[in-house]
Formats: sequence, structure tokens, C-alpha cells
Amino acid sequence: MNNKFLFMLGLCRKAGKMIIGTDLVTKSLPSKKTYLVIYTSDASDNTKKRVTDKCSFYGVECIETPLLSSVVSDSIGKTGSVCVIGITDLNFASELKSLNKDSQ
Repeated sequence: MNNKFLFMLGLCRKAGKMIIGTDLVTKSLPSKKTYLVIYTSDASDNTKKRVTDKCSFYGVECIETPLLSSVVSDSIGKTGSVCVIGITDLNFASELKSLNKDSQ
């Protein structure tokens, strides 16, 4: 996986432009302040369906990253596993989409 993607996730977290966790991300979607939702490859099928359905309904782009939740957690400085992240900055969102596309 591209180290730039992980670096950008960490930078986004430090800038306070990230929402972490399935419940918080799905609750943020109606406000139209979340520009991108990222979920990890090891997220449960139920989580993936819930997130993609909500994103589709509210018109928010949703992407899967090939990273495991443990790697994402480490890159943003969280303990435990983080499977779903919402990005609340348009510039960070477009850069992360580009870096994720390059890594696949």
C-alpha cells in the first residue's frame, strides 16, 4: 500500500478533518459535510452494506481501501480497529481518492 495514503490519513486526523467509526460517520452524512467515506477491506459485510447504502442515499462517495483496519488505526494513532472513516474536507477527500486509486 502506498505510504502517501497512510501519511495523508494521519495528516487529516491531525487537522481535525476526520470522523471515525461507523455510527458517527453514518450520522454525519445527512449534514452534507462529509465528502468521502473510506472503509477497510476487513470490515464486516454488514458494515460495508450499511455504509455503502447510506452513502448512496445521501450522495456521498464511498471507497474501499485494501488496507486492514489495524493498519488504518495505527496510521491515525487510534487503538483498536477502525473500519470506517469519514473525511470532512474536500481537498483531503480528493487527494485520498487519488492516492487510493493509484495503489490498486
